[in-house]
Amino acid sequence: MNKIIVNKKGMNKSLFAFRSAAAAVALVALTITAPAWAALDVGERAPDFTTAAALNGKVYQFSLAQSLAKGPVVLYFFPAAFSVGCSAEAHEFAENIAKFEAAGATVVGVSTDDIETLGKFSAQACQGKFPVASDSGKTIVKSYDAAMMILPDYANRVSYVIAPDGAVVYNYQSLNPSRHVEKTLAALKDWAAAKSAK
Repeated sequence: MNKIIVNKKGMNKSLFAFRSAAAAVALVALTITAPAWAALDVGERAPDFTTAAALNGKVYQFSLAQSLAKGPVVLYFFPAAFSVGCSAEAHEFAENIAKFEAAGATVVGVSTDDIETLGKFSAQACQGKFPVASDSGKTIVKSYDAAMMILPDYANRVSYVIAPDGAVVYNYQSLNPSRHVEKTLAALKDWAAAKSAK
C-alpha cells in the first residue's frame, strides 16, 4: 500500500499563496464592479493646470485655463497608454471627436505616463485628433483625486465635463472604458440645453 505524505509546511505556503491571489482577484473585481465616486462634485471648481501634452506626436504646453476660454473641456484620466482598455477608450474619443467639436468642447486625456510615451500614443491610439497630457509627477491626478486606490502610481479612469467658468458640470468614474465617450457627450448636450434655456 502506498503512503501519502503530506508536507504541512509546503501546504501552508500553497494555501497562503492561493488565499493571497484570491484576495487580489476579489479586490480587483470589487474595484471594477463597485460604484466609485469622483472626488470633484458637480458645481465644484476644477483645479487649473498647465503641463506637457502631445498632439499627433508633437509636444506642447497644454493649459486648462486657455482651453476653457474657448469653451467646455472634457478632461479624462486614464491608467496607462497602450494598455488594451486605454487604447480602446482613446480610439473611441478619436472616432467621436467631431461630435465634441460640434458642441464646442476640447477633449484632453491625462495619465501618469511620460511625455515620450504619450507622444507615440497621441499619434497612434488618439489618431492625432486630440491631445494627451503627462502628469508624471502625479500633481494633477492628486488635485482631481483621480489616483487609482489600489495602484496609486496610476490614474483611475474618470471623466469630467468642465464648463468655461471652470465649474464641474459632470463626472463619471468607471474602469470599464466603454461608456466614457457616450456619457460625456450626453452631459455636454444636457449642459448646452440647460444653458440655452436660461
